[in-house]
Amino acid sequence: MAKELKELTSREENYSQWYNDLVVKAGLAESSAVRGCMVIKPYGYAIWEKMQRALDQMFKDTGHENAYFPIFIPKSFFSKEAHHVEGFAKECAVVTHYRLKNDPNGKGVVVDPDAKLEEELIVRPTSETIIWNTYKNWIHSYRDLPILCNQWANVVRWEMRTRLFLRTAEFLWQEGHTAHETREEAMAEAQKMIGVYKNFAEEWMSLPVIVGHKSDSERFAGADDTLTIEALMQDGKALQSGTSHFLGQNFAKAFDVQFANREGKLDYVWATSWGVSTRLMGALIMAHSDNNGLVLPPKLAPIQVVMIPIYKGAEELAQMTERLETIAAELKQRGISVKIDTRDNVRTGFKFAEYELKGVPVRLAMGPRDLAGGTIELVRRDTLEKETVPQEGLVEEVERMLAEMQHAIFEKARAFRDRMITRVESYEEFKRVLDDKGGFILAHWDGTPETEELIKNETKATIRCIPVDAPEEEGVCMISGKPSHRRVLFARSY
Repeated sequence: MAKELKELTSREENYSQWYNDLVVKAGLAESSAVRGCMVIKPYGYAIWEKMQRALDQMFKDTGHENAYFPIFIPKSFFSKEAHHVEGFAKECAVVTHYRLKNDPNGKGVVVDPDAKLEEELIVRPTSETIIWNTYKNWIHSYRDLPILCNQWANVVRWEMRTRLFLRTAEFLWQEGHTAHETREEAMAEAQKMIGVYKNFAEEWMSLPVIVGHKSDSERFAGADDTLTIEALMQDGKALQSGTSHFLGQNFAKAFDVQFANREGKLDYVWATSWGVSTRLMGALIMAHSDNNGLVLPPKLAPIQVVMIPIYKGAEELAQMTERLETIAAELKQRGISVKIDTRDNVRTGFKFAEYELKGVPVRLAMGPRDLAGGTIELVRRDTLEKETVPQEGLVEEVERMLAEMQHAIFEKARAFRDRMITRVESYEEFKRVLDDKGGFILAHWDGTPETEELIKNETKATIRCIPVDAPEEEGVCMISGKPSHRRVLFARSY
């Protein structure tokens, strides 16, 4: 493990390689035999499961139910909503045949040319079309509304430049799809769900985010408005971490989903969709981790406390294991996940380094003197502070420390994010800050797609969002000099 850590590229040397090294060496994920796809390993999947459980409960607490819809979508469905198909056409994987046969030349199997599908099927890049085709059968009257559905699924977007968790051809996510009687109800739903994502990011991931509206050119294909949460990584780049879309009546009109309203007249349904994905795993890693490995907020750590006995011989091991199991049972009663590592095929130092690399929040080590003296060594992962504490009152101390770590990790990330927000007045200053400092930049923009595209082409920075809490502020666009009524948030991003 010391060798593994030594081979972990430092953030300062190469941030991108540091991230890749960390994902692999901490046992979170690895590339698969399928180009652009990943294998999420058990430790990484355990983190995702904790995210899932927390989010799923938050969805249910806000009245949503889980359902499941097909992974295959008829190609004709994508032709019904013009903006939607335009947004996803270049990323679609297409199924054209339904059967293989043995190669007559003896070279394995080939596609059977006689098994061509009458209509090609798209492997789900997102589910608006298949769901709204289904909702047509469910909705007839205002009494059938609202429909508040969520599904946990995998999706395929055929990415050519991939990166574990951040951008892969197949990834895991949840997607909510809701149907409403009025425009106001649908807009309130979109706002509510971006609030759910913000709370999850900040309270569970210890990740401070900025909530805002996407510009017209950056919004979801087929949406009237897209709300986003934007987070800042330690290299000064932004990461879109969740989106909630007000779809208006676009999909209802495309799939002819009408209902009899309270006046007995036919009207089109109002819609939202919203989602987060395993990209959150990338955000979690890049926002908090260090050159020793992962730093995990305790709420999402698969193992919150690891206990390591330091011993010579079977008798000492048995004595210490008995004591550690007693402490572990008390911790588990408080809902804290614990692992006792009694492996005898690796050294103690290896174990210490391994659990630092994996980001386990609290490490407890007990040797013969600790056992005799009623003490134990305690190390917290975020600061690597080490202290010897009494075993009496240990459970309460660990519980307090985990809560303190959750808060401290958030505050550290928020302080960094706030230091990395810069207000600029001119394009020259904008480019200088972008190259020398990075981070979020608040600048005036004239609201035109032409100016937005120019900035993107020249600097690779995009409008991350128009913050919902941005105050009205009269100014002029840094490019065109035209009037601007508020600043928008720019950054280079993943």
